[in-house]
Amino acid sequence: MALSGVNTSPLYVPLDDLPPMAVIFGHSEPMRAVQEKVEKVASANVPVLIQGESGTGKEIIARLIHRLSPWHSGPLVKVNCPAIPGTLLESELFGYERGAFTGAYGTKPGRVELAHRGTLFLDEIAELEPALQAKLLQLLQDGQFCRIGAQEDTRVEVRVVCATNRQLEREMEVGTFRQDLFYRINVLNMQLPPLRERREDIPALVNYFLQAFKEEYDCQAAPISSWTVQLLQDYGWPGNIRELENLVKRYVILGSEEAITSEILGRGQGAFSPEIPSDGSIPLKTVTRQAVRELEGRIIRKALEAHSWNRKQVARALSISYRALLYKIREAGLPSKRSARRVEAIPSFAAAVN
Repeated sequence: MALSGVNTSPLYVPLDDLPPMAVIFGHSEPMRAVQEKVEKVASANVPVLIQGESGTGKEIIARLIHRLSPWHSGPLVKVNCPAIPGTLLESELFGYERGAFTGAYGTKPGRVELAHRGTLFLDEIAELEPALQAKLLQLLQDGQFCRIGAQEDTRVEVRVVCATNRQLEREMEVGTFRQDLFYRINVLNMQLPPLRERREDIPALVNYFLQAFKEEYDCQAAPISSWTVQLLQDYGWPGNIRELENLVKRYVILGSEEAITSEILGRGQGAFSPEIPSDGSIPLKTVTRQAVRELEGRIIRKALEAHSWNRKQVARALSISYRALLYKIREAGLPSKRSARRVEAIPSFAAAVN
């Protein structure tokens, strides 16, 4: 049985809200290499495997590949493999015939059929069970599959793009992922770098998210200060771009840079950890004051470094008076501008030895 039409479905992924190419790829070398691959493989009707940590933008790249492909007028259908229970995933993928099982009161096309003459995006493909891996292999080899309860195969024209945050080579070693399927989906491979390896792209991403969320929430959020952007560039980003997006969204909604700085500094090394006396007593007000003082000290030091220890500029950036800034610098035990430069001018022991 061959398919001739495209079924409308809410499973289709919208393509009109992709970020600009300059934002997607930025200026970093790793993402420039990804961009070259995307532009070359988009027109080739072969499977693509996108690998990278969670939050690195694998779905964005899959959507871009579809948009640049000759099948862009067809649907892009996404399957989030871990989000669908294994018992239901086969019917969701391949559909079923009436009477195939209890509750199958009619014929239902699967997502593979809905992607006819378009792109099927399998997100987190490592979560597929072995039986489904075998059925997907048949689709990739022959361009056809069989609905649950059907007597004949259905032929489709579909381009398959897969994504995973796991190392499929290791999954093959332990026997959870089929080797033959891996070689079928890994015709063209893209490795997306984590955000910590493309720090120079963070300012552009921050600005893009800032403008997007200002429009979405109808807010008049001010531009994020340069020293806060520097703080973001220094952060390790375990959640990658998704984590950055959520932080900027929080800033736009709350309207305070503290929504960003408190979280970033709180997650970093040296986060406040109060000492608890042997008797277990720990006055909450005292501990809170200590935590606030320590957090303020780290924020002020970052601001001083970002503004080359120009305290008047820092006071304006932090929206506090110059006198209040001087008081907080003394309270936090931070060095003055002159002494900070004197310390930086002293060569380290290692440098003297070398």
